[in-house]
Amino acid sequence: MMRPARLLIALAAWLAAGPAGAEQLVAALSGSRVEINSTYTGAEIVAFGVIERDQRTVSRAGPYDIVITVRGPARNFIVRQKERVGFAWLNREQRRFIGVPSYLAVLSTRPLADVTTPVLQRRLKIGVDAHLSVIPDDLLPERERAYRVALRRLEGEAGRFVEDPAGVAFLTPNLFRASIYLPATANTGLYEVETQLFADGTPLAKAVNTFEVAKTGFEQRIAEAAHQARWAYGLSVVAISLLFGWLASIVFRRD
Repeated sequence: MMRPARLLIALAAWLAAGPAGAEQLVAALSGSRVEINSTYTGAEIVAFGVIERDQRTVSRAGPYDIVITVRGPARNFIVRQKERVGFAWLNREQRRFIGVPSYLAVLSTRPLADVTTPVLQRRLKIGVDAHLSVIPDDLLPERERAYRVALRRLEGEAGRFVEDPAGVAFLTPNLFRASIYLPATANTGLYEVETQLFADGTPLAKAVNTFEVAKTGFEQRIAEAAHQARWAYGLSVVAISLLFGWLASIVFRRD
Protein backbone atom coordinates (compact mmCIF):
# COMPACT_ATOMS: atom_id res chain seq x y z
CA MET A 1 0.00 0.00 0.00
CA MET A 2 1.33 3.44 -0.96
CA ARG A 3 2.34 5.64 1.96
CA PRO A 4 0.59 9.04 2.33
CA ALA A 5 3.79 10.99 1.54
CA ARG A 6 4.39 9.04 -1.66
CA LEU A 7 0.74 9.35 -2.59
CA LEU A 8 0.93 13.15 -2.26
CA ILE A 9 4.11 13.27 -4.37
CA ALA A 10 2.53 11.13 -7.08
CA LEU A 11 -0.61 13.26 -7.09
CA ALA A 12 1.42 16.50 -7.36
CA ALA A 13 3.39 15.06 -10.28
CA TRP A 14 0.20 14.05 -12.06
CA LEU A 15 -1.33 17.52 -11.60
CA ALA A 16 1.84 19.21 -12.85
CA ALA A 17 1.90 17.04 -15.94
CA GLY A 18 -1.62 18.14 -16.92
CA PRO A 19 -4.24 16.15 -18.74
CA ALA A 20 -3.03 13.57 -21.22
CA GLY A 21 -3.49 14.51 -24.82
CA ALA A 22 -4.18 18.21 -24.15
CA GLU A 23 -3.48 20.77 -26.89
CA GLN A 24 -0.04 22.36 -26.99
CA LEU A 25 0.49 25.92 -28.22
CA VAL A 26 3.71 26.94 -29.98
CA ALA A 27 4.09 30.66 -30.82
CA ALA A 28 6.87 32.83 -32.22
CA LEU A 29 7.58 36.33 -33.54
CA SER A 30 9.08 37.53 -36.81
CA GLY A 31 11.68 39.54 -34.90
CA SER A 32 13.02 40.17 -31.41
CA ARG A 33 14.11 43.80 -31.77
CA VAL A 34 12.68 47.01 -33.25
CA GLU A 35 15.26 49.75 -33.79
CA ILE A 36 14.31 53.42 -33.68
CA ASN A 37 16.37 55.78 -35.84
CA SER A 38 15.87 59.16 -37.49
CA THR A 39 13.60 57.68 -40.18
CA TYR A 40 11.44 55.59 -37.84
CA THR A 41 7.71 56.00 -38.47
CA GLY A 42 6.45 52.82 -36.84
CA ALA A 43 6.99 49.10 -37.24
CA GLU A 44 5.20 45.82 -37.78
CA ILE A 45 5.94 42.49 -36.11
CA VAL A 46 4.20 39.29 -37.16
CA ALA A 47 3.11 36.80 -34.50
CA PHE A 48 2.41 33.28 -35.64
CA GLY A 49 1.87 29.90 -34.07
CA VAL A 50 0.54 26.40 -34.32
CA ILE A 51 -1.80 24.28 -32.19
CA GLU A 52 -0.39 20.80 -31.70
CA ARG A 53 -2.75 17.89 -31.16
CA ASP A 54 -2.32 14.16 -30.91
CA GLN A 55 -4.70 11.27 -31.31
CA ARG A 56 -5.65 11.33 -27.62
CA THR A 57 -6.81 14.96 -27.68
CA VAL A 58 -10.52 15.21 -26.99
CA SER A 59 -12.79 16.58 -29.70
CA ARG A 60 -14.05 20.15 -29.20
CA ALA A 61 -17.64 21.17 -29.80
CA GLY A 62 -16.64 24.54 -31.25
CA PRO A 63 -13.68 26.06 -33.10
CA TYR A 64 -10.47 27.22 -31.50
CA ASP A 65 -10.02 30.87 -30.55
CA ILE A 66 -6.74 32.75 -30.21
CA VAL A 67 -6.25 35.95 -28.19
CA ILE A 68 -2.91 37.76 -28.48
CA THR A 69 -2.17 40.50 -25.93
CA VAL A 70 0.80 42.80 -26.49
CA ARG A 71 1.89 44.81 -23.46
CA GLY A 72 4.46 47.60 -23.54
CA PRO A 73 6.49 48.87 -20.57
CA ALA A 74 4.25 49.95 -17.69
CA ARG A 75 3.81 53.64 -16.90
CA ASN A 76 1.51 55.91 -14.93
CA PHE A 77 -1.18 57.93 -16.70
CA ILE A 78 -2.87 61.12 -15.50
CA VAL A 79 -6.21 62.11 -17.01
CA ARG A 80 -7.27 65.70 -16.34
CA GLN A 81 -10.68 67.27 -16.79
CA LYS A 82 -10.82 70.78 -18.17
CA GLU A 83 -13.51 73.20 -17.06
CA ARG A 84 -14.25 76.66 -18.30
CA VAL A 85 -13.65 79.40 -15.76
CA GLY A 86 -14.56 82.79 -17.17
CA PHE A 87 -12.80 83.13 -20.50
CA ALA A 88 -10.21 80.38 -19.88
CA TRP A 89 -10.16 76.59 -19.75
CA LEU A 90 -8.41 75.26 -16.65
CA ASN A 91 -7.43 71.78 -15.50
CA ARG A 92 -9.49 70.97 -12.43
CA GLU A 93 -9.94 67.37 -11.29
CA GLN A 94 -7.69 64.53 -12.35
CA ARG A 95 -7.34 60.77 -12.00
CA ARG A 96 -4.15 58.72 -11.93
CA PHE A 97 -3.87 55.23 -13.44
CA ILE A 98 -0.93 53.29 -11.98
CA GLY A 99 1.13 50.66 -13.80
CA VAL A 100 -0.82 50.61 -17.07
CA PRO A 101 0.98 49.29 -20.19
CA SER A 102 2.22 52.18 -22.32
CA TYR A 103 1.20 50.13 -25.36
CA LEU A 104 -1.63 47.62 -25.33
CA ALA A 105 -2.91 45.64 -28.30
CA VAL A 106 -5.48 42.86 -27.99
CA LEU A 107 -5.90 40.83 -31.19
CA SER A 108 -8.35 37.95 -31.42
CA THR A 109 -10.12 35.65 -33.84
CA ARG A 110 -13.54 36.89 -32.72
CA PRO A 111 -14.94 39.59 -30.40
CA LEU A 112 -13.82 38.93 -26.85
CA ALA A 113 -17.42 38.54 -25.69
CA ASP A 114 -17.71 35.53 -28.02
CA VAL A 115 -14.39 34.02 -26.90
CA THR A 116 -14.89 33.81 -23.13
CA THR A 117 -16.81 35.29 -20.20
CA PRO A 118 -16.25 38.80 -18.75
CA VAL A 119 -15.13 37.21 -15.47
CA LEU A 120 -12.37 35.24 -17.20
CA GLN A 121 -11.40 38.28 -19.25
CA ARG A 122 -10.71 40.25 -16.08
CA ARG A 123 -8.99 37.32 -14.37
CA LEU A 124 -6.73 36.58 -17.35
CA LYS A 125 -6.09 40.27 -18.15
CA ILE A 126 -7.70 40.12 -21.59
CA GLY A 127 -8.86 43.39 -23.13
CA VAL A 128 -8.05 47.04 -22.49
CA ASP A 129 -10.62 47.41 -19.73
CA ALA A 130 -9.14 44.49 -17.78
CA HIS A 131 -5.79 46.33 -17.61
CA LEU A 132 -7.29 49.57 -16.31
CA SER A 133 -9.29 48.11 -13.43
CA VAL A 134 -10.73 44.84 -12.18
CA ILE A 135 -14.06 46.63 -11.71
CA PRO A 136 -16.43 46.49 -14.70
CA ASP A 137 -17.57 49.77 -16.23
CA ASP A 138 -21.19 49.27 -15.20
CA LEU A 139 -20.19 49.02 -11.52
CA LEU A 140 -18.13 52.21 -11.49
CA PRO A 141 -19.55 55.59 -10.48
CA GLU A 142 -20.34 57.67 -13.55
CA ARG A 143 -17.57 60.20 -12.85
CA GLU A 144 -14.90 57.51 -12.46
CA ARG A 145 -16.11 55.75 -15.59
CA ALA A 146 -15.72 58.99 -17.55
CA TYR A 147 -12.00 59.16 -16.76
CA ARG A 148 -11.48 55.56 -17.86
CA VAL A 149 -13.37 56.21 -21.10
CA ALA A 150 -11.25 59.32 -21.70
CA LEU A 151 -8.01 57.39 -21.23
CA ARG A 152 -9.13 54.67 -23.63
CA ARG A 153 -10.15 57.28 -26.20
CA LEU A 154 -6.96 59.34 -26.01
CA GLU A 155 -4.59 56.37 -26.17
CA GLY A 156 -6.74 54.72 -28.83
CA GLU A 157 -6.53 57.81 -31.05
CA ALA A 158 -2.74 57.72 -30.64
CA GLY A 159 -2.66 54.06 -31.72
CA ARG A 160 -1.33 52.85 -28.36
CA PHE A 161 -4.52 51.10 -27.15
CA VAL A 162 -5.86 48.71 -29.78
CA GLU A 163 -8.57 46.04 -29.78
CA ASP A 164 -9.00 44.16 -33.05
CA PRO A 165 -11.61 41.37 -32.96
CA ALA A 166 -10.38 40.13 -36.35
CA GLY A 167 -6.67 40.63 -35.76
CA VAL A 168 -5.81 36.91 -35.67
CA ALA A 169 -6.41 34.75 -38.74
CA PHE A 170 -6.22 30.98 -39.07
CA LEU A 171 -4.28 29.96 -42.20
CA THR A 172 -5.11 26.29 -41.57
CA PRO A 173 -7.26 24.72 -38.83
CA ASN A 174 -4.19 24.71 -36.55
CA LEU A 175 -1.92 27.47 -37.94
CA PHE A 176 -2.53 31.17 -37.21
CA ARG A 177 -0.89 34.56 -37.67
CA ALA A 178 -1.40 38.18 -36.57
CA SER A 179 0.21 41.52 -37.38
CA ILE A 180 1.30 43.78 -34.51
CA TYR A 181 1.57 47.45 -35.52
CA LEU A 182 3.68 49.77 -33.37
CA PRO A 183 3.10 53.53 -33.79
CA ALA A 184 5.94 56.00 -34.03
CA THR A 185 5.15 57.13 -30.46
CA ALA A 186 5.63 53.68 -28.92
CA ASN A 187 7.88 53.75 -25.85
CA THR A 188 11.23 52.02 -25.78
CA GLY A 189 11.67 48.95 -23.60
CA LEU A 190 10.66 45.31 -23.42
CA TYR A 191 7.30 44.24 -24.86
CA GLU A 192 5.49 41.06 -23.87
CA VAL A 193 3.37 39.09 -26.34
CA GLU A 194 1.00 36.67 -24.61
CA THR A 195 -0.83 34.19 -26.84
CA GLN A 196 -3.76 32.30 -25.32
CA LEU A 197 -5.71 29.40 -26.79
CA PHE A 198 -9.43 28.97 -26.05
CA ALA A 199 -12.10 26.46 -26.96
CA ASP A 200 -15.72 26.59 -25.85
CA GLY A 201 -14.87 29.61 -23.69
CA THR A 202 -12.22 27.70 -21.72
CA PRO A 203 -8.49 28.57 -21.70
CA LEU A 204 -6.42 25.60 -22.86
CA ALA A 205 -2.83 26.78 -23.30
CA LYS A 206 -0.63 29.88 -23.24
CA ALA A 207 2.68 30.97 -24.76
CA VAL A 208 4.71 34.10 -24.00
CA ASN A 209 7.27 35.82 -26.25
CA THR A 210 9.06 39.15 -25.96
CA PHE A 211 10.65 41.75 -28.21
CA GLU A 212 12.53 44.97 -27.52
CA VAL A 213 12.05 48.48 -28.86
CA ALA A 214 15.33 50.38 -28.65
CA LYS A 215 16.89 53.53 -30.00
CA THR A 216 19.98 53.17 -32.16
CA GLY A 217 22.68 55.36 -33.67
CA PHE A 218 22.56 59.11 -33.04
CA GLU A 219 19.19 58.91 -31.25
CA GLN A 220 20.62 56.41 -28.77
CA ARG A 221 23.64 58.62 -28.02
CA ILE A 222 21.36 61.61 -27.42
CA ALA A 223 19.18 59.55 -25.07
CA GLU A 224 22.21 58.33 -23.13
CA ALA A 225 23.55 61.87 -22.81
CA ALA A 226 20.16 63.08 -21.51
CA HIS A 227 20.25 60.47 -18.72
CA GLN A 228 23.96 60.37 -17.86
CA ALA A 229 24.77 64.09 -18.06
CA ARG A 230 21.49 65.87 -17.39
CA TRP A 231 22.92 69.28 -16.53
CA ALA A 232 25.23 69.36 -19.55
CA TYR A 233 22.43 68.14 -21.79
CA GLY A 234 20.02 70.78 -20.47
CA LEU A 235 22.54 73.61 -20.86
CA SER A 236 23.42 72.49 -24.39
CA VAL A 237 19.74 72.46 -25.37
CA VAL A 238 19.30 75.99 -24.02
CA ALA A 239 22.46 77.16 -25.81
CA ILE A 240 21.35 75.64 -29.11
CA SER A 241 17.91 77.25 -28.76
CA LEU A 242 19.47 80.66 -28.14
CA LEU A 243 21.82 80.21 -31.10
CA PHE A 244 19.03 79.31 -33.50
CA GLY A 245 16.91 82.17 -32.17
CA TRP A 246 19.76 84.61 -32.78
CA LEU A 247 20.36 83.23 -36.30
CA ALA A 248 16.65 83.48 -37.09
CA SER A 249 16.56 87.10 -35.95
CA ILE A 250 19.43 87.89 -38.37
CA VAL A 251 18.01 85.97 -41.33
CA PHE A 252 14.49 87.40 -41.01
CA ARG A 253 15.56 90.88 -39.87
CA ARG A 254 13.80 93.69 -41.63
CA ASP A 255 16.01 96.54 -42.72
